[in-house]
Amino acid sequence: MVKKRAAAIILMISVIVKLSGQGAYLPPEKPRLVIGIVVEQLKYDQLEKFRDRLGENGIKRLINEGTYFKNASFEYMLTQSAPGHATISTGAEPSYHGITSDNWFLPLKNELIYCSKDIEVNPVGGSFESGLHSPVNLQASTFSDELEMATNKKAKVFGVGMKENSAIFSAGHAADGAYWYDNSTGTWMSSTYYIDSLPAWINDFNAMKFSDSYLNSTWSLLKQAGDYADCLADSNSFEAGFNGVNYFPYDLKKLNSKGLFNSKTDFSLLRETPFGNSLTTSFAMRLIEKEGLGKDDVTDYISICYSATDNIGHRFGPSSVEMGDAILRLDDEIKNLLTFLNDSIGKKNILIYFTSSHGISEIPTVLEKNRIPSGYFKQNQALQLLRSYLNAIYGEGDWVKGYSERQVFLNRTLIEDARLTLEEVQKKVARFLVQFTGVAAAYPYSAFEANDFGNGNLKKIINSFNPQRSGDVIVTLNPGWVEKEGYYVSNHNSPYEYDSHVPLIWYGWSVNRSTVTRQVNMTDIAATLSSLCKVPYPNACTGNPLVELFR
Repeated sequence: MVKKRAAAIILMISVIVKLSGQGAYLPPEKPRLVIGIVVEQLKYDQLEKFRDRLGENGIKRLINEGTYFKNASFEYMLTQSAPGHATISTGAEPSYHGITSDNWFLPLKNELIYCSKDIEVNPVGGSFESGLHSPVNLQASTFSDELEMATNKKAKVFGVGMKENSAIFSAGHAADGAYWYDNSTGTWMSSTYYIDSLPAWINDFNAMKFSDSYLNSTWSLLKQAGDYADCLADSNSFEAGFNGVNYFPYDLKKLNSKGLFNSKTDFSLLRETPFGNSLTTSFAMRLIEKEGLGKDDVTDYISICYSATDNIGHRFGPSSVEMGDAILRLDDEIKNLLTFLNDSIGKKNILIYFTSSHGISEIPTVLEKNRIPSGYFKQNQALQLLRSYLNAIYGEGDWVKGYSERQVFLNRTLIEDARLTLEEVQKKVARFLVQFTGVAAAYPYSAFEANDFGNGNLKKIINSFNPQRSGDVIVTLNPGWVEKEGYYVSNHNSPYEYDSHVPLIWYGWSVNRSTVTRQVNMTDIAATLSSLCKVPYPNACTGNPLVELFR
């Protein structure tokens, strides 16, 4: 009787397993490999828009088999690439980790600082200027830093991205390597902060000249024209395109030979096409294979950062056919990556989070056509008038040292020498700037020194504010308004939903199939990873573990 009951129980379990369609297993205590996939400039609604046109084995597989957080947002004002990557990796707001923007002005040196620039290191591979980068300006530890220390450096940690700041801030301080793309050579490189020379396998990869092959090809539509019916017309007056060419197909060899990007040997055009994402996937898979990630019981980590959507969005806008095609092609890259990971390491041994570093606004002229308030804020004209205003009030002088990323940096030395009160000058500048069309508000530095706002946009500005790096006056624009910057037809860098709301999906290891609609902060990613992998939180982490992943 006992044997019969045992046999019946075993049979029942096997039937349930078959009906569930999933192989029942007890997952390992920890994942062998954590993979962070971060797509630059991918709004939540863009993913939803193309969801029905995605393949079954790419992003849709992540959604269907994983936990999908549909209400994840960045809770700070300056939604840019570098702060996004740093916030995801540290679990802290920019006010804590210090990467308040892609660039900031240093008044004492009269210098515009790029977030990852470091003149104390040397390039490894690639060109000289492209190699002067490190995490020197990142003031907090990352999840991967804590993973390295908790395992006594037995964990292998890497970051990969076309942009140096994405690879570096995602990999962290203690990483074994961070690799990025060099516009001048079309190859992958690093800096002496991480390594002294490129591994042989990277030299072999670079020698295959994939960049040349891509730039000798044509960017055509991946699917039929009907699959892009809800995008803007392929050729329209809203997009910048490549020197005015804004319709398919794009002959990349022809575009490059015209000197569009300064010379025939400038490989930066690849960044502006979906093939930049293809190159990133190929390099990341080669790294996982050659460095032996996920092959033992010690958890390894790799961040894979896709940036082509960022550049395409700036040139063509979020509703363009080009952006639609880039998203559909990105889906193919995710499919290839998932197939590789599941085949070589196994789903039960990998933990993936898929998200974005920021969104993007619709092109203002598109909004205006639909009678929605919007426009371009011409910051250079505003700055010129501001200088004239300050000269009229305080006398001739270089009162404004610089402007960057919605922030005005004043000449504090001159203000002190003139025996003026800094707070008074800041307030006058703020009151002057708020009069410009498109400006929602302008806040002086003093408003954030000793205040802690509970919620709303003021709280988001606090989260972006760092006394050493933030400007004297911070400007916010009305919804739908963006700064006019070079060839950009649209931009991000606001606290509004279209810039801050991004997709967040978890997949693999012990992750169950689920959809979550509650609001979560992107700082929660690092806290969740630390809890799942049983390592300390990053030292400035303000996020909380996502409880849905522990049920």
